Amino acid sequence: MSFRLAAYAVCIEDGRVLLARHVSRTGESTWTLPGGGVEHAEDPFDAVTRELAEETGCHGVVERLLGVDSRVIPAAVARAGTEHQNVGIFYRVRITGGHLRPEPDGDTAESVWTPMTDVAGLRRSSLVDIGLRLARTLPASGHVDPVPVSGLIQH
Repeated sequence: MSFRLAAYAVCIEDGRVLLARHVSRTGESTWTLPGGGVEHAEDPFDAVTRELAEETGCHGVVERLLGVDSRVIPAAVARAGTEHQNVGIFYRVRITGGHLRPEPDGDTAESVWTPMTDVAGLRRSSLVDIGLRLARTLPASGHVDPVPVSGLIQH
């Protein structure tokens, strides 16, 4: 089984959420939250603002921890073809500067402030739904019920 620890930024302003369009090597496009893998010996608190800047060109400050999501993706639907566990740490992040741009030499083709009402119609990672649910409900446990999807993609 593979394993990944990641930190994700939930940036919400004026009824919009900041989403990043990830494009795979095969050209498949999926909307997700800015964020990604925590590097060796890196604090997830630092990783989330680093990833935000790398992927979107924006700078931000963490306002609060929203929660943690852990899920095992079955081998049949995992990208690598082997069972995979993703542990995601979600933070509420306020944008403080910078300008939206594509990720240089990366997989993020664009980042867009998206009206919350439009999110349901997007081809998106379930990470978007988890992050928004955490931001909306602020559960005391920091945990939401599993989002019913196969793998990480929600249609």
